[in-house]
Amino acid sequence: MATYCEVTGRRPGFGKTVSHSHRRTSRRFEPNLQRKRFFLPGENRWIRLTVSAKGIKTIDAQGIEAVVARIRATDPDVRRRLGAGRRD
Repeated sequence: MATYCEVTGRRPGFGKTVSHSHRRTSRRFEPNLQRKRFFLPGENRWIRLTVSAKGIKTIDAQGIEAVVARIRATDPDVRRRLGAGRRD
């Protein structure tokens, strides 16, 4: 699974765990990533995105068509996988 959200761009954060005795050890803060399928009605097909919980809320608020259009315009890795917009 990809380690970043394809909608919001969230990636793991890094920091320290501090114990009661104040010893510090490295840790990684993982985003809440989900692999989710969305239907694109304009293209009459399903796409699969790796999105964070906040990314799902963004898609609910803005709509999948608008979010996919923004992804295609900005992210070359995802754009290659999603295609430039199929017309059947």
